Amino acid sequence: MPMDLPDDSNARTRLMELARARGVSLAALSAMIGRNAAYLQQFVRKGSPRKLEENDRRALAMFFGVDEGELGAVVAPGVMVSAPRAGRSEWVDIPRLALGASAGPGALAADEVADDRLRFSQRWLRTLGLDPAHLSVIEVAGDSMEPTLRDGDEILVDRSTRGWREGIHVVRIDDVLLVKRLAQGSAGTIRVISDNPAYATVERVLGDVAIVGRVVWKGGRI
Repeated sequence: MPMDLPDDSNARTRLMELARARGVSLAALSAMIGRNAAYLQQFVRKGSPRKLEENDRRALAMFFGVDEGELGAVVAPGVMVSAPRAGRSEWVDIPRLALGASAGPGALAADEVADDRLRFSQRWLRTLGLDPAHLSVIEVAGDSMEPTLRDGDEILVDRSTRGWREGIHVVRIDDVLLVKRLAQGSAGTIRVISDNPAYATVERVLGDVAIVGRVVWKGGRI
């Protein structure tokens, strides 16, 4: 039998509405509040936990800019529980660039102009050792990095200059912007790898690969 959760059914529905409107997945929101990827999915789909913990509810309300009551805060009749204003030390808006990193045949580089912003927890960024001044969000286009990255996913890119290491990066090759997995090749080369086995791995001279930044987070629709 389905669980009888009348008190928080509206909160679960509202959370899904807010996530869809913002274009962010429940898994990404779970990571933002420091939970495992399935935490909010289980809350919405299975009613477990029955209620969001206070700190989690407050963080989500602040992210979406809504009243905590919309996400299940228990209040006395006629009393509004507002989402507290976040200071600069708590939240930061990362620019979402008006360009795409291709995970397919490749996209020509475009002017890097922010057309939107995505809000992240300063505390969460610090746990990853990331400086907001060096971060950008861009959208993935194509299927060559599936299943790791899918068409339409948003990726957080660390553009700090600390040298490249093996992992997923945004790169420019022949003036084309790509998101690929990089690995050490033979002397003086880099292996440019697509996680989708339908695409071939190529090896390029180190000087031919311009590292734009390292991919440190992804978010996408369910």
